[in-house]
Amino acid sequence: MAIRQSALTAAVVTLLGATLGGLLLWRQRALRTKKQQLPAQGLKGQVRVSSCPLPVEPEPVVLECKKPVESQIQFKQTQLSPGQSLVLPLPAVLPPVDQVLAVQPVMVSSEEEWEQLWPMLQKDLSVYPVLGLDCEWVKSQTKALGVSVKGKTSTVSLLQMASYSGLCVLVRLQLFRGGQQHLPLTLKEVLSDPHILKVGVGCYEDGKRLTRDYGLVLGCTVDLRYLALRQRKVVLNNGLSLKSLAADLLDVSLEKSLKLRCSDWEADPLTLQQMTYAARDAQVSIALFFRLLGLHTDNTPSPDTGSGYSQLANCCQGVVDTPFRGRGGEECEDGGKSVDGERRSRKLQQSVFESPESGDQQVPDPRRNNKRKPLGVGYSARKSPLYDNCFLHAPDGQPLCTCDKKKAKWYLDKGIGVLQSEDPFIVRLLFEPSGRPDSQQDYYLTAKENLCVVCGKNDSYIRKNIVPHEYRRHFPTEMKDHNSHDILLLCTSCHAASNVHDGFLKQQLADEHAAPQGCEEGVRLLEDSDRRRVRSAARALLTAGEGLPGPR
Repeated sequence: MAIRQSALTAAVVTLLGATLGGLLLWRQRALRTKKQQLPAQGLKGQVRVSSCPLPVEPEPVVLECKKPVESQIQFKQTQLSPGQSLVLPLPAVLPPVDQVLAVQPVMVSSEEEWEQLWPMLQKDLSVYPVLGLDCEWVKSQTKALGVSVKGKTSTVSLLQMASYSGLCVLVRLQLFRGGQQHLPLTLKEVLSDPHILKVGVGCYEDGKRLTRDYGLVLGCTVDLRYLALRQRKVVLNNGLSLKSLAADLLDVSLEKSLKLRCSDWEADPLTLQQMTYAARDAQVSIALFFRLLGLHTDNTPSPDTGSGYSQLANCCQGVVDTPFRGRGGEECEDGGKSVDGERRSRKLQQSVFESPESGDQQVPDPRRNNKRKPLGVGYSARKSPLYDNCFLHAPDGQPLCTCDKKKAKWYLDKGIGVLQSEDPFIVRLLFEPSGRPDSQQDYYLTAKENLCVVCGKNDSYIRKNIVPHEYRRHFPTEMKDHNSHDILLLCTSCHAASNVHDGFLKQQLADEHAAPQGCEEGVRLLEDSDRRRVRSAARALLTAGEGLPGPR
């Protein structure tokens, strides 16, 4: 009996001890959680970086973000992975230009500094996948052509990248030259990422320099001058250089003195003026991009409703990874960043546009050249409307599709349809059709207007095949038979402009897939010469046979 009582007592004591221990552990965990939540509540609208400070140049330049005005910027909290030490609220609208330019640049001189800064840049890219981009290299003050004093081609010294918030990273590439340090993998990936737009003036040519000097691949570039020329309502008084675009569209004045542009970009350390100059180019580039797309300040969609890559890329169709072509359609080899001096720029007429920097090589604006023939001259417009909007009905009266009058009359002439109405012209079939529309909102039941789908002009229009015939001919039969989804009406000027963008896209596809454009002559140019000679000899043997001369 005594043994049984002692066992019961031990069990009760053990149970009470476990209960008290569990309560004590729960209380300690609750207190720890409460302490962690307190500082997080005070960080709304701020940037919190890890306790480990960022390495900076001798001149103290730190990353500072001006506190946004609550009426202009809205924030939403995001969950970070356990390994990240950064809390960065995501704005639902773009910050004003002055706030973007107020953010101080951050210098990156090593792989460790880049890895510390990368989470901040990555968080911005998750909201708006766009980077303002520019490069600097040592230039000769006598010519400023990107050629060193010794006559050798200069190597890129500084890479500037700015996100939508104004965060600007200055990467000192010369410190990664010659195997001194390894370029960070995430830097290579963000530059080549086909789903992150890189915008600027002459950024395609900057990409070629980066490839030549460091083997870096710069993908998905958009030259802002193309976007500026697309804006018919935008008045550009000064030119197409970055300085001119900033003055006309953002009311921002950029410092572009020859002494600063041609300064030593490999100096250690860079001066504050150099850093500000370099950062402004990238920050202004991304601000211009959003302004040219009509996405700025209060009318910007939230990140959840249309700030992704696909929405932004749709606005840049035809100009992605396309070099800007200046006078006479010639490609600007250095992005137009060469300078012939102030004297030549003063002699040029106002109808001539500058290319990337003040005093740079001039690029004519095709929209202001009165001697230039208007777009669409030489195109033969349609003599009759494309859409007659006649209707075919099933035997039970269900609408089947719209068609032209010639086709509708064919059913009447064959005796397999009866005229049901003259206006609108409706033919009721006397046989059961092979298929019926899925709903009354079917594409083929919609009456189509005879006007340009771009500008709304209702005269001098032409059919436009969205998929060119040289590609369509290779489609499966079911995708070509009685399908007209890719046929639209464009006026002559819009048709000509569309063909220009088609040409860029065709050339891009030809380069990517080694597919010659258009005619058979292009195929001959890319075909193996030995193979062509063998086929020619075989054809001669089959056609001429014994009639061939002996030596042949």
